[in-house]
Amino acid sequence: MGLVTPGIGLIIWMTIAFLIVWVGLGKFAWPAILETIKEREENISNALKSAEHAKAEMQKLQSDNEQILKEAREERDNMLKDAKEIREKLIADAEGDAKAKAEKIVADARESIETEKTAAMAEIKNHVAALSIEIAEKILKAELGDAAKQKQLVDNLLEDIKLN
Repeated sequence: MGLVTPGIGLIIWMTIAFLIVWVGLGKFAWPAILETIKEREENISNALKSAEHAKAEMQKLQSDNEQILKEAREERDNMLKDAKEIREKLIADAEGDAKAKAEKIVADARESIETEKTAAMAEIKNHVAALSIEIAEKILKAELGDAAKQKQLVDNLLEDIKLN
């Protein structure tokens, strides 16, 4: 026999060995391999389903988060608007109170000034009247010091009365 062509006995023994391996693999290995492949296939299918479920959950959570953010922004905007309105109202109230107090202070000051002015005018009038009386008294003493001047003054006054 040559090196390239095998003998018939070798072919038979190789066929028998192959069939034994084939039957052994078919009986023991193939079911285990197929079972393992089936389990792996189920695991992959379950993993894909879980991934799809997780993806759906993530999308739902993302949409929920967007909704929550939108609501939070709206609430923040409302709070800022309310705070601005309150601030403006407080400022307006404070300005009104300040204006009212300022007007009251000005009115009180004007009243006080008017009272002091009236008192000063009365005091000046009294002082002028007192000075006028003193001056008139001195003038009368100087003018009416002698009897001739007194007689002439009485005559002048009588003429003035007759004329009127």
